[in-house]
Amino acid sequence: MGLVVGTRKGVFFLDGDEDRSVWTLSEPHFLGHVAQHVVLDPRNGTRLLAAMRTGHLGPTVFWSDDRGGSWNEATTPPAFHSGEELQRSLSAVFWLTPGHPDEPGVWFAGGSPQGLFTTADGGDTWVPVDGWNDHPMWPTWAEWPEQNTPDGSMLHSVIVDPRDAAHMYVGLSSGGVFETTDRGADWHPLNAGCEATFFPDPYPEFGHDPHCVRLHPAQPDRLYQQNHCGIYRMERPEGRWERIGRAMPTDVGDIGFPIELHPRDPDTAWVFPMDGTDVWPRTSPDGRPGVYVT
Repeated sequence: MGLVVGTRKGVFFLDGDEDRSVWTLSEPHFLGHVAQHVVLDPRNGTRLLAAMRTGHLGPTVFWSDDRGGSWNEATTPPAFHSGEELQRSLSAVFWLTPGHPDEPGVWFAGGSPQGLFTTADGGDTWVPVDGWNDHPMWPTWAEWPEQNTPDGSMLHSVIVDPRDAAHMYVGLSSGGVFETTDRGADWHPLNAGCEATFFPDPYPEFGHDPHCVRLHPAQPDRLYQQNHCGIYRMERPEGRWERIGRAMPTDVGDIGFPIELHPRDPDTAWVFPMDGTDVWPRTSPDGRPGVYVT
């Protein structure tokens, strides 16, 4: 298996030859269903999880131990507690992240609305992370019950510090970046220096719209962020974002959704910008897909 591709029409596998010049496309898995996120467990190289939104099952998670040869739906998919006061109902499982290398079987899932869930058995049974979902500030951070993104506000970019399983980050679209140092029992915003031009105060404590947040595995004190309002980098222990996207070509700008990091070089990152004009067409600049690297 070379590449796993999640689409709005299912999951596909691409297998390349030794020099990656010829690729073979698989038949679709989950044909016609929305694959929000598909992730191979780097801790064992065999367990594969897929966050799916299916027409008849709704939001759920499937897992495979033979790299997609067969699939099993989670016995207990991610969900908010039943009968809760806020009456939240999960519309999508949007994000999947394997847990710490010393905790095999642990995964985290982010949803829409912005819930956080975890499993200790490789994705078969999931429970809410109460320290996040029931945090007294959650309705304010998540702007509940408003949902301000086209497909509903979502929790994404769940990051586990490779040095410390108790240290985690999450991103909220919309809401901002948040951090915990006690395995999710308590959380605080981490948005200093990040601009939010859609607010009267462009530098609020929370309310931002990060599109993707990454921690560099070779330098875990460095974070990158592709935001609704630019490309940012943070160096810890300082907790302030620097807008490095201003170095992008001015006729392209630094608005986009994904940011990807080189696995060994913490100074190298790639972005895929989009047209950031007022109409926000969600297309590449001038309709030509492009990649930029630092």
